[in-house]
Amino acid sequence: MKVLYFDCFSGISGDMVLGALIDLGIDVDIFKSELQKLGLNDFDISVEKKMKNSISVTDVDVLIKEKDHDHDHSHGCGKEHHHDHGCENGRHGGHHHNHHNHHDASARNLADIEKIIDDSSLKDSVKQLSKKIFGEIARAEAKVHNKPISDVHFHEVGAVDSIVDIVGAAICIDLLNVDRIYSSPLHDGTGFIECQHGKLPVPVPAVMEMLTESNIPYIVEDINTELITPTGIGIIKTIASGFGAMPPMTVDRVGYGSGKRETGRFNALRCVLGTASDEGIKDNEIAVLETNIDDMNPELLGYVMDVLFESGALDVFYTPVYMKKNRPGVMLTVLTEKEKEKKLVDIILKETSTLGIRKTFATRYVMNRENRYVDTEFGKIGVKEAYFEGIKKFAPEFEDCRKAAQKHNVPLWKIYNAALKQL
Repeated sequence: MKVLYFDCFSGISGDMVLGALIDLGIDVDIFKSELQKLGLNDFDISVEKKMKNSISVTDVDVLIKEKDHDHDHSHGCGKEHHHDHGCENGRHGGHHHNHHNHHDASARNLADIEKIIDDSSLKDSVKQLSKKIFGEIARAEAKVHNKPISDVHFHEVGAVDSIVDIVGAAICIDLLNVDRIYSSPLHDGTGFIECQHGKLPVPVPAVMEMLTESNIPYIVEDINTELITPTGIGIIKTIASGFGAMPPMTVDRVGYGSGKRETGRFNALRCVLGTASDEGIKDNEIAVLETNIDDMNPELLGYVMDVLFESGALDVFYTPVYMKKNRPGVMLTVLTEKEKEKKLVDIILKETSTLGIRKTFATRYVMNRENRYVDTEFGKIGVKEAYFEGIKKFAPEFEDCRKAAQKHNVPLWKIYNAALKQL
């Protein structure tokens, strides 16, 4: 299984993502050719190999073409103007380019940007991933500014930068053709940054909002600046299946994307491309506990099932059977991991009328599983994801869907469909 791991020891930003992915060996000419499919003519992109702390890195800059001259946003706080706060890692200097004031008439909202992406000749997979990332950022901005998502505007200069960063990242992911993407915990700095709305705390509000209920580990470093940007966290939150230590894998290639600010240490994003042992379907052994019961109130059996599940049973089910003297009864079956077997046996003997339990062992095939959350118009919904090679399965969490259906007074199936659309 081909795995891509983001090592965010110095934060993450849009240009760092592009640099690190390209540094893995992506052909720059092919990358630029794919970007041209956007149909935008008001930017150019610079990709250079540089040395940082004696380490070879790839530095990416988006160059915005203004009417009278080309303008390089690698030095100001103009990188993420659509957010009204937050700058790319190290792209904010000692002054702030207030391009909002010059381009308000050309501001784009999320629908405008989605139309640019939809009208392009990019691959459908690239379009869908790009729109999911933009949607994640727009939802955070809408919450922060207390406005409908349709009213969140991406001002002209910042929008072009972000379109290139986000679509560029989606293009790189497509070109690398990986099976799974994981990330380390996200490291950030401290203090305040100077932006249009004055001094804002690190992390800036949009980044903090995207951290909310995300299960993303967040680590603060003793560095007096911003290391995580809204574009950076928007990308990694959307594409990563999990956050933590690098999974067991053989390393094939390593890429470094340069950050712009001098932080007093190596400021870069590291991406590791490798191969994980293909354990998509695991072959493991479990205990199977069975007993026949014909003299218990069915209401009590329902309680027994709840207790067994709460105590860690993998599965519990009843099967109708006919016992001695043709008495109707049920066979209770409990599947459990071996270490929980004794605890569940005690529960069965305590809570039921049975005098004995049959035990056998069974070997089962299990797909890899992960739990994640998706943002829908009805709120956050938990989703179970199972995968093996090219096989993927998704199942929204029933309880989350039930609560959302009751809260919004809509049919349950609408909640299910809304969750599945985000996958």
